[in-house]
Amino acid sequence: MAAEEDWSDSDEEVLSDTETSVQLGVPDGPIESSSDLLDAAVSRIGGHPAFLSPHDPSFDSSLCKNCGKPMELLVQLWCPLEDSPYDRVLYVWGCACGTCQAKDGSIRAWRALRFNERYAAKLEKKRARQKAKEEAKAKAAREEEERRNAAKVNPFSMKAPAGTPAFGLGSHVFSDAPSEPEPQEEELPAAGREVSSEDEEENDTDEEEKLVTALASSTLDSSEWASAPAYPSLYLSTLSEYLPKAKSAKLPSAEDIEADDNKKGKDTSWAMEGYENSLETDHVFDRFSQRAEYQGDQCIRYDLGGTPLPFAHDAVFDRLFPVPRQAAVPVTKAEFKVVPAAGKRIFDSSSIPPCRHCGGPRVFE
Repeated sequence: MAAEEDWSDSDEEVLSDTETSVQLGVPDGPIESSSDLLDAAVSRIGGHPAFLSPHDPSFDSSLCKNCGKPMELLVQLWCPLEDSPYDRVLYVWGCACGTCQAKDGSIRAWRALRFNERYAAKLEKKRARQKAKEEAKAKAAREEEERRNAAKVNPFSMKAPAGTPAFGLGSHVFSDAPSEPEPQEEELPAAGREVSSEDEEENDTDEEEKLVTALASSTLDSSEWASAPAYPSLYLSTLSEYLPKAKSAKLPSAEDIEADDNKKGKDTSWAMEGYENSLETDHVFDRFSQRAEYQGDQCIRYDLGGTPLPFAHDAVFDRLFPVPRQAAVPVTKAEFKVVPAAGKRIFDSSSIPPCRHCGGPRVFE
């Protein structure tokens, strides 16, 4: 109860959740549709994999590197990159043998790619429309700048363009014939039909649905993947992560202060014992648990280019979140030096080996 009293629960306090960049994957019921089981675009927990290519990958890619046995599929995630012409699926496998847990090679992950010609053509049209909009915007800006500069011309200046009438009345005084307006080229829509932005968005949406649904996948009936051990298959739905804002601490009331005064002189060794035990707890795991409990049924945390949420204070944590360097304290001279407090650990992926194909840095996903 004391922990609850440390926070304000006033009805007048309005708290709104904050959306993060993390996408959470949660189970959403068993997969019973045979077409969904063979559709690589259907993300899932457990079950057998659905591959993009009609040619199955090597079965050895799912074997545990410790015991050599086939591993169960933990999750299959449909996650194509934005503005990429490639279909993209991630597969994560895990060994169920207890002796292999927490060992290198007991968890394996790999991705599958397939070039999508239809979506590539759609991207080209999208880029062409975007380029046309940017060019039109730049042209309008140039015309506006020219109009403003023309309005600033001084008719009495020696640098004024020839034929510029004083006070702008030349054409009216001398009754010059009005110049004919230059013919303007009118852009006509394709096929003689006006295409609005709403029509383009609807066409894009329809095309998107056609590209995502019913991705061809070979059946596993005649493949050794069908005989691999598997958990029951569940749909994997995604939702955004929302975190509540931190509550403001409430100042102790007069009654609380009086209660603390009454405790003086009494045995409070039990309180000190609990505090000492808490010093041995894993604060990294506590933070993980506190973050995950807001959506307790989450089993996937997806954040491309984001920061991982460490699970425990172990070697992996020290590698990804190294201790910041501190200035050395001088010991050879009798002088004082203020040493700054240890800074917070921040995510640093420099210790991760680069891609062995292109040599580029790896990105957390």
